[in-house]
This record gives sequence, C-alpha cells and structure tokens, in this order.
Amino acid sequence: MSEGNADETSPDEREEPAKPESPESRDQEGEELPEDQPLVLQTVPEEEREFETLAPQIPEDGLILLAARGMLLFPRVVLPIVVGREPSIRAIQAAVQREQPIGVILQKDEGLLEPEEGDLYKVGTVAAIVRYITAPDGSHHVIAQGESRFRIREYVQTEPFLIAKVDLIDEPEIEESTAIEARNLHLKSQAHKALSLLPQKPEDLDQAIENAESASGLTDLVATFMDIPVHEKQEILETFELEARMNMVTEKLAHLVEVLTLSHEIRQKTQGKLEKSQREYYLREQLRQIEKELGDGQSVELGDLTAAIEKLKCPKEVKKEARRDLSRLDRMPEAAAEYAILRSYLECLIELPWGKTTRDKLNIEKARGILNEDHYGLEKVKKRILEFLAVRKLKPNSKGPILCFVGPPGVGKTSLGRSIARAMGRKFARISLGGVHDESEIRGHRRTYVGAMPGSVIQHLRKCGSSNPVFMLDELDKLGQSMHGDPSSALLEVLDPEQNKEFTDHYLNVPFDLSKVLFVGTANVLDSIPGPLRDRCEVIELPGYTQEEKLAIAKTYLVPRQREGHGLKETQLVIADEALAEIVRSYTREAGCRSLEREIAAVARNAATRVATGDVKNVEVEEADIATILGPVRFESELALRTSQPGVATGLAWTPVGGDILFIEATRMDGSGELILTGQLGDVMKESARAALSLVKSNAEALGIDSHCLRNFDLHIHVPAGAIPKDGPSAGSAMVTAMVSLFTDKTVRSDLAMTGEISLRGLVLPIGGVKEKVLAAHRAGIKMVVLPARNKKDFEEIPEHAREDLDFRFVERIEEVLEEALGIEATLHSEGKAPPQSSRMSASSGS
Repeated sequence: MSEGNADETSPDEREEPAKPESPESRDQEGEELPEDQPLVLQTVPEEEREFETLAPQIPEDGLILLAARGMLLFPRVVLPIVVGREPSIRAIQAAVQREQPIGVILQKDEGLLEPEEGDLYKVGTVAAIVRYITAPDGSHHVIAQGESRFRIREYVQTEPFLIAKVDLIDEPEIEESTAIEARNLHLKSQAHKALSLLPQKPEDLDQAIENAESASGLTDLVATFMDIPVHEKQEILETFELEARMNMVTEKLAHLVEVLTLSHEIRQKTQGKLEKSQREYYLREQLRQIEKELGDGQSVELGDLTAAIEKLKCPKEVKKEARRDLSRLDRMPEAAAEYAILRSYLECLIELPWGKTTRDKLNIEKARGILNEDHYGLEKVKKRILEFLAVRKLKPNSKGPILCFVGPPGVGKTSLGRSIARAMGRKFARISLGGVHDESEIRGHRRTYVGAMPGSVIQHLRKCGSSNPVFMLDELDKLGQSMHGDPSSALLEVLDPEQNKEFTDHYLNVPFDLSKVLFVGTANVLDSIPGPLRDRCEVIELPGYTQEEKLAIAKTYLVPRQREGHGLKETQLVIADEALAEIVRSYTREAGCRSLEREIAAVARNAATRVATGDVKNVEVEEADIATILGPVRFESELALRTSQPGVATGLAWTPVGGDILFIEATRMDGSGELILTGQLGDVMKESARAALSLVKSNAEALGIDSHCLRNFDLHIHVPAGAIPKDGPSAGSAMVTAMVSLFTDKTVRSDLAMTGEISLRGLVLPIGGVKEKVLAAHRAGIKMVVLPARNKKDFEEIPEHAREDLDFRFVERIEEVLEEALGIEATLHSEGKAPPQSSRMSASSGS
C-alpha cells in the first residue's frame, strides 16, 4: 500500500506525511502551513464535515473542475493537492472566493499540460476545500475533502478554467447484510495485514481503517492508499454498486498482500547476507588503511600491472581506460567476484600487440621460390599472389583486395596462406569458421556475462604478438546463422579497410587497429558465401589436379613427408613411379590430394612395420605390391562396361569437391508412353528429362525412330548412385543421346563424354563448371569431350596437359552431339534448316 499520491507534485512532496484537519481549523487563503504541522491523509469524521457528504450544494451555473494527474480523490477521504498549472490555480482560487466545492477529475494522459474536454474522464469526485495555502516558494497547496461522486453532463466553460454541469451519483442506502458485513471484516483484515508488511507504515492509517463507519467508506479509503495504477483506481471510482466495488478492491488488495509478503521474505533473507558482506568490506578497508600506513599500500601484482600499462604504446583513450580500471582494481577486495574479471581484462589489454609489427621482407624472386617449393602447379594462382606482393612492395600502405581462395578440398588453399606469410616474413594466424553461428565468436562477449572472453580475431592477434600477421579466415562458405546473431555480418567490419581501423571487440570495449592485418579467405563453394562478404573479396579459383599433377605432387611432397613422419630414411622406403600411378589411378578419385596422402601413409606404415620387425632393411614398393598393401582395386574404369549396350550415355557433373562423370541409363518396357525418372533427381533435372523426351518424340521420324515404340512403351531414365542428390540442366544432351541410342539400338562411344543443356528447338545451351568437368573426364580416361559452342570462352581455363590429352567438340545443336556419339546424321525440323557443321577443337589441330 502507498502513503498517498498528490496531483502535480514532485517526488519529494509526494512522500510528505499528513496530519488530520477539520473545517473549523481552516486557515485563510495564502497562509503558510506551519513546519510542525505536517499533512496527514485520512478521512474526516461525519460531525466535522463542512458540506453534507451525499448531497453537496452544486451551483446552478456548473461545477468548477480541477484536472488532476497522477492522483485520484475518493468520497470521505482527505488528500493534500499541490497545484502548479495556471488553469488549476485559477480554478482553486475561484472556488475559494465563491465558497463553492470543486470537482476533482482525472485526466487520461498524465503528460498533457493543458488537457481539453476529451482528455478527461467522465466520472470524478466533488470535494470541499478544507484549506488553501500559498507557500513561500510560490507553490499552491490545497487540502480537499471528498464528498460525492459525479458524472459530467456537459461543459459550459473552458477558459480560464473548466466549468461543467454535472449529475451527482448518490449511493443507494444498503442495509448491512451478512454478505456486506463479511466483506467488510475481510477487507479490514487484509488492509491491516498489508500495512504490517510495509517497511515504514503511516502511523494513523491503521486506526482510520479500524474506525471506518461504513463499508462504502472503508472501500474508498483502502482504494485511496493501495499502490496500484491510477487508471485502476478510476475503475473503482466508476463502480457505483457497493458489493461489486468491494469485490474489486478485495481482489486487488489480495494481490498486493501477496507481493508484499514475498518482498518481506526476501528482505529478511538478504538482511543477514548484507550485514556479513558489509562487515567484511569494513574490515578489508581497515586492513588496506593499515597497509598504507605501513608502506605496503599496493601489492606486487598490481605494481607489475601498473608498470606494464605505462609501457604500452597504445592510443590515449585505451591507456585512460586501463588506468581507470586499474584504479578500480586497487580499491576492490580480492575476494570480490569482479576482481578476477577485471584483472583478466587488464592482462588481456596488456598482452595485445599495440603497435607491435613484423617487418615485411618482400623479395619477389624469393617469394616465387617459396610458392614453387610449397606447391606444384597452380600457375595462375601463384602469378596473382606475386602480383599482390609486388604491389605491397611498391606501396606498403596500400589497401589491397582481400584474397579468397575457392576450390575443392585438398588442393592447397590453407597452405597457400602459410606460404604467403613465409614469403612476407609475417606471422600466420588461422581461424576456422566452419559451423560458427554466434556473432560473439567474432566480436567477443561483453564483460557483464559470466565467462566472457574476446572474439576469435583478438584472441589470435594476442597469441601472434603482432598486429600485422597474415590472418586466414578458413571455410567462409560454412558460416552459420542463429538466434545469437549473424557472424558473417560481424565479419564485414573486420574485412572492410575503411572500418577495421577502429574495430571494437565487445570484451575490450576499446578500438583496435586491424588495418595492417592481411586477411586471406578460403571456401569450397563460392555461392554459399554471403553476398556482402563475397563482395569484399577477390576470388581466386583453384582447380582440381589431374593424374599427372597428382603423381608429381606425390613424388615431390607427399612421399618425403610421410617417410619423415613414419621415421624412415630415404633409402628405407622407395616407391616406384608405376606404384604411385597405380595408387592415383585405382585407389583415389578426388579433386585434391588428401585421400592420396592417406594411401601413401598406409604404404609407409607397412614399410615401417617391416623395417621395425627386422624382416628387411629397405623396402622398395612396386606396382604389383600395391594390391597386397592396400587391398583390392577400389576404382575401375566403367566406361567400356557401362556403354557396351544401347541406352547408356556418359555425362559430366559438377560437385562442391570437383567434377565427376555421370552415367545416364535408359530402358523401355510395355506401357503407354509414360516417363519414369529415378536416381534422386532434382526438379531441374526432371524437367530436363521431360524436355529431352519431347524433343525426341517431335523428331522421331527424322531420327529414324518408330513412333509406335514411343506410344506403346514406357521409358525409364535412371542415373546411378541414387543415394546422392543430383540436379541441374547440364545433363540434357546426355539424356537425348541415351534415349536415341535406346530407340535406334546403337551404342554410344565408350570414350566420349558430353555436357550441355538442351532446348526444345534442339539447341545446346552453355553450362558452368567446365574446368572441373573436363578434369573429371580426364581422370576417368575419357578421350573426347563434347561441349556447348558458347563455352569456348572457358577453353583457356582448362589446364594445358588436359587440353593436349583430350579431343574437344564444340557444338551448337543436338544433331551434332548425336553425330559424334552415335554416328547418326539427322536433320531436326524444329528449326526448319539443316544443322551447321560441327566445330572441332583438339590439340592436334592447334585450335
């Protein structure tokens, strides 16, 4: 319960206690209230009231209204009101001069300074002015005695104050029934209990509640002093039926008692804890003062922190923040919970490489040698890195692009970052972003959280001890997103040269300069990198390796590394080139070299076991020994077997880990011309199959196919490896070839693979991933590749050795594909003209 609220008062004035007043002791206007006569909020006995309670005299020209905010006056209750607004002061003075009552009515919006008619409630309380005082500070005080409820009928005046014609609401005389008496006793009991739970209760309020003469007066009195929102008090005022009003007040008071009971229990429980902690604090302060008197003011640990902070070469605002926190730490007892948090923060701040950099050693020829030493092939990638380093050498402070290496796993993206750091003479830091879904992993946690720590960027710089390392952001395409924020958005500031000068980690809460850091990113798939993040990077694509490149990498890098890793000398393990070629050809099928290295490691383990047991001193591994060591052959050429009968065509596919070959199988059975598709095909690939069938049906006569077969047979298209989802339009030409091969009973060339999207007019449309698909064909032993003519622009990206080994056919229409694959010469009528001659490109022609 509250001690009472007054209209338009300051917080201090609302807390003033009050004293009973009667009309006979009423002072004249402007008289100052004595200091020893505080205000008391209580009811006035019946015999002391100046006006008749239920029938006050309302002037014929209307009742003067006082718009109140933040307080509400009930009948039979006396409240002090502090009046501050000019219209309110004029209304009070007019009522005093005319010796008339005043209508106290609540305004709906407490913030309005000049409320109008629509801003006021319709029901208020007629009040007698018991005392009107003008204080020395110029404020106006009124003690008002509530008399009766009223309802506004109409407004008759708005300036200089409000006057309205009102209807008095007389409460019906109710006989004191058993139900009313029971509610009355329960309400008194609840009110006494609520007052007993208050830390500081008004002295006379208990007695006023006990002496309440009627149930209606008790209800209004309790409603006055309940600590509830004023609009809820207005609801009580507008409830005229006594029993309903008592129920409403009883319900709200019960909730208030429950809250006060819980608050009292909490206060009792925490009292002892506070006294104990205060006692410890005073004792520690006394101990601190004694230490200062003896000359042992600051501990050795704090002294070291102070010296380290003064040595920091950091911005002024950072040093200012560190000194402020050190001062707080000095005043804090070591047993305090925040002591360890603050000390850890200062240690982190001190250990960061403020202004510490490594000197760049940019020798382009030396960098070229390092790149060649660490990586085989990748000539275009090495060329771009050397260009990047050359610009850095000529302009050290240039804001160059952020390199992002994109390619299949195992092609050397991460090791390229290490080579760049070695070539520049910088330290190397790497953070793996795969699966990171919390923004705080990048920006850190605020120190208000338990276990807070800096973000990954600041943590790795702290470990490096340098503010200009080569910082690799690995697996950019595998960033996650969750309810904890978007880490890719947090990386935008890290990678933006215009913003990262003042990168603010949430844990540090001071800016740190990241502009000298050389960021390098890696990803397997470019499309999975968020757009704004991809826009800040210069993408450098790394293709997969061919068999010849894998063989060279195994001889130059993998075998020596595994030999050293297994404790073998150069003479103790010798692997013949034919054996390595057999491993590459029959035991691995990937774009990178990770599986190849694992197989070589298995060979090295076998050799280490034989040498360690004393069976042999040196091990020479030949091609015939590979099956004994690694087991049966895992990958065989399926081309001749798969394409040995009609209805099978070899397509080319792109995957996130490189290219792969794809077999399209077609068969027919008795039916009604239905198309059946299996092999975990996506929607786009299904549509491509339907388009291929429509093209074949519409040109059946030109292709030499009996239309009877198309109408009376069901066609089943299957793409093996059904557990792997497949999608995309690039298998369209292979599907047409498989269908024509089935219905013409002709076998497709076993050493030919094709790719290209088809249209219903027979056009072969361009596709993506040409380089990866061609390398996959090369690994699989394909000799001829059929590509769309509009993909000629991608020919230069294909590695030179693959271009030398493969025969390329660039085609514009499906007739050209059928001629190369099946030897069928046909003219489709969709275009109404004969197809153009095929454009052949091969190494022998020099194209």
